[in-house]
Formats: sequence, C-alpha cells, structure tokens
Amino acid sequence: MSKKINLENVKASSEGLLGTIPEEINSDTDHFTEAGKQLLKFHGIYEQHDREVRGEKIYSFMIRSKLPGGQLTAEQYIAHDQIADKFANGTLRITTRQDFQFHGILKDDLRGSIQELNETFVSTFGACGDIVRNVMACPAPSDDLQRNAIQDYALELSNALFPASNSYHQIWIDGTQMIETQPVDDPIYGKSYLPRKFKIAIAYPGDNCIDVYTNDVGLVALFDDNNNLAGFNVLAGGGMGVTHNNDQTFARLADPVGYVLPDQVLDTVKAIVGIHRDYGDRENRKHARLKYIIHDRGLDWFQQELQSRVDFTVQPVQPMPEFEVDDHMGWHEQGAALWYLGVPVENGRIIDRDDYRLRSGLRAVIEQFNLPVRLTAQQSLLLTSITDADRPAVEELLAEYGIKGIEEFSNVRRYSLACPALPTCALAITEAERALPGFIDNFEKTLADLDIPDEPINIRMTGCPNGCARPYVAEIGLVGRSLNKYTLYLGGTANGTHVGRVFLDLVHFDDIIPTLRPILAQYRDNRQANESFGVYVNRIGFEALLHSVELQSTPSIGD
Repeated sequence: MSKKINLENVKASSEGLLGTIPEEINSDTDHFTEAGKQLLKFHGIYEQHDREVRGEKIYSFMIRSKLPGGQLTAEQYIAHDQIADKFANGTLRITTRQDFQFHGILKDDLRGSIQELNETFVSTFGACGDIVRNVMACPAPSDDLQRNAIQDYALELSNALFPASNSYHQIWIDGTQMIETQPVDDPIYGKSYLPRKFKIAIAYPGDNCIDVYTNDVGLVALFDDNNNLAGFNVLAGGGMGVTHNNDQTFARLADPVGYVLPDQVLDTVKAIVGIHRDYGDRENRKHARLKYIIHDRGLDWFQQELQSRVDFTVQPVQPMPEFEVDDHMGWHEQGAALWYLGVPVENGRIIDRDDYRLRSGLRAVIEQFNLPVRLTAQQSLLLTSITDADRPAVEELLAEYGIKGIEEFSNVRRYSLACPALPTCALAITEAERALPGFIDNFEKTLADLDIPDEPINIRMTGCPNGCARPYVAEIGLVGRSLNKYTLYLGGTANGTHVGRVFLDLVHFDDIIPTLRPILAQYRDNRQANESFGVYVNRIGFEALLHSVELQSTPSIGD
C-alpha cells in the first residue's frame, strides 16, 4: 500500500488527530514514527534534521504559531521571543503566511514551548496539516472601519474552521482528555480531514499585499459609498505547489466565482471547504489541491456545486479596483492620533548578527512602548499604536540597535522573498534564505551598472518547487531544481495577478545574473512609460528575450 493511502488511513484512525502522539512524546527517542510525524503537522509541528550533518541524524522540530491576520499583542510577541531563546535556535522567522516559525526545538521541549504560547492565547493547532491553515488578511492597522472589518473576518473564519478535536489540549496543554471520547467525524472536515492543506486570504480592495489569488479561497472585501462593508468577491482555486517533471502539476491563480454578502461569507467558505473534502484526490497528494478540482471539472461545475451547498444565491462577481501592492513599510498614520511603523525583515529572519541586533532591538522597543505587532505576507512586521510623542524615541531606539529603516533597502531587496530551505527543510533541493541576500547584492550591482538602480523588480527564491515563497507570481522566480541549479521563471507581475512561466531550466546559481543581464538591458532600452519588468516580459515574449541571452547550453523554454 502506498504512503499516500497510508496517510489517509492514519488520519481516519487518529481519533481526532491524537494517534500515538501522547505515547511518543513521552518516549525516550528523539524523533517520532512516520505516522506520528504526519499527525504532528496538524498540531503545527514539523520534524526536521540538519541535512549538513553527515552520519546519524540529529533531530529537531519546527513549530509554527497560528496568528490570524498576523496580529499579536506585545505580550504575545515577547512570549515568542522568549521561546526563541529558551527552546529554539535563538531566532524567529516570519513566514509568508503571517505567522511565526521556531527552528531547532528538541523533542523534550515541544510541550514546554506550546504551553508557553498557550499562556498568551496563541495556538499552533492547524498552522500546518490537511486543514484550513492560518487565515491571512491585509495587516495594516487603522481606525478605518474598512480595514478593521477585514481583520475581524480573518479571526472569525479562523475560529469557525478550527478542528473540533480536543487532542491538542490533551497532548500539549493539560495532559487530560477533556471529554470522554473524541469526535469520530469532524463537522467540517469529516473523519479523514482534507485531502491536502487549504489556504484562505482576505484582501483590501486595490491592495494585494497578501497575494490573494494564490489561495484556495480568496476574499476581496468591497464597500459601499458610506464605507460600510457591502460584501465579498469570492475567488477559488489558487495554489503554488508544483512537482518537477510532472506536467499534471502547475501553479494556478484563483478564479472569480461569485459575490456574497457579509453574513453569507462563512457559509460560503465552509461550502468550498466541503467541496475540497468531498471531491479532492485522496490517492495522489500531488493532485489533491482545490485548484485541480476546478481545473479538471470546470468553473461552471464548481459554481453549480457551490450554489447547491448554500441556501442563498451566490451573486455574480462585482467590479473592483485594480490591484497594486502596498507593503506598508515605513511610517503611516494609523488614525486616532496614532502611527504605525513598517520594519523590513530580510527573508523574515529576526536575528542578532554583529552590529545588526534586530531581535534585541525589536524586543526592546515592543517592551518599552507596549506595542502591538502585525506580521506581513512579505515577511516583515508592523509596530503599531505608536503615539506622536513616542515616534522620535522609537526611531532612536531602533537606530541604537542598528536596525535599518526601509529607506536603507533597495527596491529589489524590499520586495524579495525566500523560503528557509537548507539546512533543515526536508524538501529543499537548493539554498534559498541563505543564498538570496548575496544574490540580491549582485543583482543590485547589475541594476546600478545598467543605470536602473531603483527598479522595484520582485525576486522570489525557493529551495524546492512547492512554492512557499510564492515564486510563480514573482517577476523573477528562482525555484530549486538540482544541486546549485534553479528553474528560472519570468513573467509574473508585481501585483500578483499573473503567473510566470519557465524561461530556462537547470540554470546554475552563478549563471542566473549573467543570463538576466542582457534581458534587463533590453528592458531598460525598450520599456514603455511606467512599464514594470513583468509586464514588459509578457509583452515582448520569451522568444524575443532569448535572442538577447548568451546561452551556455540548450535551454528548456517555457510554453
């Protein structure tokens, strides 16, 4: 029997995601069985090992907290920071889904880490696994009721789509079973939960800072002339995961499927989750996302199936503003005489390194001024609710710790993303987080040499094709292919509304910038007014671009 089918059996027989985790967590081994490892993911935990250490594996664990809309109180942020020192590797990492990851936690410290998060009302349950994961939303704080409404819905959806099982508390919090028996069938997820993960994001109209089209369900809030929430355009079927050498897998943007009123959105999302549960592929996990259901059965079928599952009429999609991307960095008025400050965090890694003491500085300013925090989908953070009187002191304290403001970041570095990749991710083929900063250094020099230093070209790098940093919607996407070699994608757009295509395959890391340089020069010379790099690539076409590239070997050209 295949591992894929066994995983379905593991889920179905887990008694509400309990399985053998209680026994295994108390055993004297430093790792879990394969079944236990798979169930751990539902609890927000991945088993890992340092792949650069040869010989016997040294196991550790990644824990991911679940933070709807990326929101934390000052107390919750400080709890994360303390756990990073006490149990993890001394760093925090902001993910591209607005939550935190810890790395390097040992098995004996799993329970303590989760208990300390729980004391500040933060959970890791559902941060990973075949269920609805962290619900994203535009994080910008405001006294504007529009943005508050979006963030409130992120929390409401997250709570409503939480697994019904009490296994999380039984295993990690109090060690006792809260009710006599676990539910056989979860009211939303059923006995076997979903075929694969499920992602939801809510966008502010005109601002695609959370890459709404890349989600299984995207909601775009729309407002009436009085700034009241009128309803949501519903998008469905987005997803980034791809498998190399498998044409049956592909990155896909979500389709607009309808418009619903605010009091209908929860039932709509539950219905779409139900379609994934009932029709998703449980034999082939590579084909198990909602995007493949819509691709295989058609949008008309999906819309009819959705309508059959709700007791109101799903209306036609409503007009909405064109999307741009606001990363919310720098100083912004929050309203009510308050400000927020977007602090860039390169590749999401909050760390102290030499004179750049980002982790210590953020901890100091959040503690001293009791500042709530918002995490962004670009792996940075917002310090919020800063009074006008405190602004100079906040700036002075950050500068004291060597923390750079957004004005010290080039536009290329500002909009870049990378996944963690090596050394701990089991799926990584190549470097990403550790390699991208140096790559950006050289890319910046190339743009300066070409006299276009300020171009806001967005570059995203992943160590494997699963797409955690959403490289397929980047203007330049670098996807790990084999040792030190990447698939080069071009043609995504800065506003996240276009999927890039394979331009060249198996490009050595050292050859990427030399390959791109003549294309960038051509862009400089032939672009139209205000034309972004991704739009230019799509207008010119791959065949024309290849004429300007000096090839070392025969490329694999995208369709």
